[in-house]
Amino acid sequence: MTSRRARPVILLATLAAVVLGGCATREDTAAPPPTSAPGAVFPVTVTPPGGQPLTLEERPERIVSLSSSATEGLYAIGAGGQVVAVDDQSTFPAEAPKTDLSGLTPNVEAIAQRTPDLVVASGDPGGLVDGLAKVGVPVLLLTAATTVDDVYTQLDVLGDATGHPADELVARMRSEIDGIVRAAPKKNLTYYHELDPGFYTATSKTFIGQVYSLFGLKNIADEADSTGSGYPQLSAEYVIKANPALVFLADSKCCGQSAQTVGQRPGWSEVDAVKSGRVVALDDDIASRWGPRVVDLVRAVGDAVTR
Repeated sequence: MTSRRARPVILLATLAAVVLGGCATREDTAAPPPTSAPGAVFPVTVTPPGGQPLTLEERPERIVSLSSSATEGLYAIGAGGQVVAVDDQSTFPAEAPKTDLSGLTPNVEAIAQRTPDLVVASGDPGGLVDGLAKVGVPVLLLTAATTVDDVYTQLDVLGDATGHPADELVARMRSEIDGIVRAAPKKNLTYYHELDPGFYTATSKTFIGQVYSLFGLKNIADEADSTGSGYPQLSAEYVIKANPALVFLADSKCCGQSAQTVGQRPGWSEVDAVKSGRVVALDDDIASRWGPRVVDLVRAVGDAVTR
């Protein structure tokens, strides 16, 4: 797990942007490659949201994922059998072939050694795209989602690129998320989303902020984002004065934060969220990735609003 001080950088780089082991290998000749789903046709041209078109002449059989969000998406659509390596931040699902490859500081030579026919990444640090183009490896860039609709679109792109249409997955996600949002009471509540104990947070302009906006919640950090980065650092005094009705902790796994630890912070016992028992510990990974498990994040927020 990366340090929480580094988290805003990870979110901006691979969210940009909340996030982002030992070397792993996998035998790829143990079983024949899975067949394409019915209706999958190659060559295919895919266009990621805000990105450039990419044409794939044949279905990729050796995919390297340098994005934890993309890794989750690949497995969710049924393309896991085509994945030969994932980056050091891809912790889900457990069967993904995790390696020491980095999506933040990619090593083109190390990636090429995996002989991929497609690399999926969330950014182009260090000239990744040009570097891999020189050895004939296409790169599908799926940059940080800013809305839930972006998540759906990116899953559709992954589906088209791999021969595993994501229609059913996307339809199920839409239905579940719409149902959760409709069932939640509409309250004009303020909230604070904590990325680390140093009070880094995310504003409404980010993907995580868009999730909260589905429920009509008001982000206390919006007015503090003087640079417009989307990830300002607040102070304890600022949060206490803002007195949020809800506190969401995206630093529970990495940094041991909980309702109990928050309640023990100097001055926080008078914050409405603490007094009313509305300090919610989120799964750090789910709260920092824009993939199929966004449904779980929406459900956690909906449960908190409904309390």
